[in-house]
Amino acid sequence: MSDKNELDVINNALSELVETSSLDVALKPLVNEIHLFDSYVAGIDFVKHALAIDDLEVDEKLLLKRVPSKYDDNEIMIYRSNGEEIGRIPEQDNIIFARLLDGGKKLTAKVKTYEFVNYKPKITIGIYLEDF
Repeated sequence: MSDKNELDVINNALSELVETSSLDVALKPLVNEIHLFDSYVAGIDFVKHALAIDDLEVDEKLLLKRVPSKYDDNEIMIYRSNGEEIGRIPEQDNIIFARLLDGGKKLTAKVKTYEFVNYKPKITIGIYLEDF
């Protein structure tokens, strides 16, 4: 009988959270980030706003989005949470991630390192699957 009461308390708490918060806030504690792969940000030289990467921080969460491209059928662009473009997933790494995104999966990335090599920025990232 006490198990039923505990479940009622949990269900009531979840219902209240969903009613008083946006859905993404309510579901965030249930989301697992599954690390899939480490890669780097390609195309930094072609970013329209060079300042977009000036203040990147390690562990900053990045957004991945499929975009049409005449050069790469599996193009995935990388954006900061404010929408600023910082580059793309390298072509040799993007086919599986493109298929996952096309299949409706949510992928994100996090900055692992940010350094300058020969006066050029080099950004390594971890790619994550967000799942329940």
